[in-house]
Amino acid sequence: MAVHVLGISALYHDSAAALVRDGEVVAAAQEERFTRRKHDPSFPVRAIRYCLAEAGIGPDRLDCVAFYDKPVLKFDRLLQTACAFAPRGLRSFLAAMPVWLGSKLWLRRRIEEELDGCGEILFCEHHGSHAASAFYPSPFERAAVLTIDGVGEWTTSAWGVGEGNRLRLMAEIAFPHSLGLLYSAFTYYCGFRVNSGEYKLMGLAPYGRPRYVDVILERLVDLKPDGSFRLNLDFFGFCTRPTMTNRRFHRLFGGPPRVPESPITERVCDIARSIQQVTEEIVLRMARHVHERTGERFLCLAGGVALNCVANGRLLREGPFEDLWIQPASGDAGGALGAALAAWHQHLGRPRDCGGRDRMGGASLGPAFGSQEIERFLEMERIPATRLEPAELADRVAGLIAGGATVGWFEGRMEFGPRALGNRSILADARDPGMQSSLNRKIKFRESFRPFAPAVLLERVSEWFDLDRPSPYMLLVAPVRACRLRSRGDDEASLVGVDRRRRIRSEIPAVTHVDDSARIQTVDAADKPAFHRLIAAFERRTGCPLLINTSFNVRGEPPVGSPLDAYRCFLRTELDYLVLGDYLLSKAQQPEDRRAKLPPVESVLD
Repeated sequence: MAVHVLGISALYHDSAAALVRDGEVVAAAQEERFTRRKHDPSFPVRAIRYCLAEAGIGPDRLDCVAFYDKPVLKFDRLLQTACAFAPRGLRSFLAAMPVWLGSKLWLRRRIEEELDGCGEILFCEHHGSHAASAFYPSPFERAAVLTIDGVGEWTTSAWGVGEGNRLRLMAEIAFPHSLGLLYSAFTYYCGFRVNSGEYKLMGLAPYGRPRYVDVILERLVDLKPDGSFRLNLDFFGFCTRPTMTNRRFHRLFGGPPRVPESPITERVCDIARSIQQVTEEIVLRMARHVHERTGERFLCLAGGVALNCVANGRLLREGPFEDLWIQPASGDAGGALGAALAAWHQHLGRPRDCGGRDRMGGASLGPAFGSQEIERFLEMERIPATRLEPAELADRVAGLIAGGATVGWFEGRMEFGPRALGNRSILADARDPGMQSSLNRKIKFRESFRPFAPAVLLERVSEWFDLDRPSPYMLLVAPVRACRLRSRGDDEASLVGVDRRRRIRSEIPAVTHVDDSARIQTVDAADKPAFHRLIAAFERRTGCPLLINTSFNVRGEPPVGSPLDAYRCFLRTELDYLVLGDYLLSKAQQPEDRRAKLPPVESVLD
């Protein structure tokens, strides 16, 4: 009889569930996709329900349930931190107590209540879950492993070695010295939300100059050659208060934190660039040290900092490892998968046969909706749509995009992790100079400086970018090839800060960032047949083998999960067309009264 292991992450941010059957990943999903609450931290009841349904089992068929960290150890950190900094932070400590005493310490009871009849309940260490999520799904029989995030129980970074079904962490950096918290402090200071806006800071960085790097390394971070470091806690607030920074930090950088939604100044751009450069340097030093200590050829990465695709790109180009594999759900959501795989391989002692393959299945691990379900939805809602055969659909949509249309693309199983990978995506023509601004303002309703990523045919990637290998999870940034760039105009020096986005930089300006780079997703026909077919049809029409690919959502919402979510997003934005499986919907054919009933989306203008 098959053995089923359920992994759970919950109660902090990005709650999720993942199910492993006989060592194979059957399903994984984040709770936010079902509740429509972005970064939902609640116990993932709906995600668990989906995973069990996908496997066709009930809770009583679960041999093991693994939670992704150890709440008692986290509570110990909270107590010790409060004592160490007392009486400062007493108010924050007391504010945290009700939720800890009310729910976080009693997770075993909650799991037993939600999963009546399940088997053994385990609690993994946080960075152990991250490490397992990085190594076990990777294509490497053996590899070094590096995990970097804000904080788990006590650990903030760790490294070790995986071989076969064995995984051993060998060294760590402990709280309060944390690269993730350092980056989040600057995220907060630059006016973005912690645990949500870090990717905005990364996208803003190329608009600035690294003129605060020396200040950071001299005053805030004591960085060692091996990548270990200590933070100067005199400048941070996260140990004693709900804010990440304090007055000393603000004086050091010339003023109070940027007010969210206020104009982005050149100084803010420079601060973003500086902390991004420091982060990259720390990651490079860590990786070089790990390589020196382990001698391994390959490196696996996880933890929230592993979502910093700019640092990942530099690590691939400049680091000592032959290749990287990065968990596509590197944050807390991926901890659910890591906990399940750790239970299977380490606790149950089951062997691992990687076979040189990526076991994430392109991260297509969420719910799918078949043609009959979509047809039933369209009929019930009386939505006008046209059903097309796969080849005809690809050709028709490719023609629409080539003509300037924007398309919501809903196909196959929902992605696991924060990146849109061609299953729940908004697609457009990367050759259009005005498309980056148009998508941000009219469809995504977000800051105009935010870059977009190209989805490119795997077999064409090296013709357009300085990248010689797959990047299926949009986790690597690489330069656009020089032959695709345009010469710099006389007005280049006059543009500063976010105004630099106005210059047309390449043949594909809508996905070329201001530093002539792009965050790349390669599309393989074996993993993404429908998406590959569409991009190939677009190439036949235009000679360009790539499209803009951004997540199918608007500001403040998670990516769409169901046909209803997709249809609502389609109506609330200026998307021209929507693809639901085999069906093509035109905005022009939708009843006007439907759109009038939907609440408006809050826009961001900067």
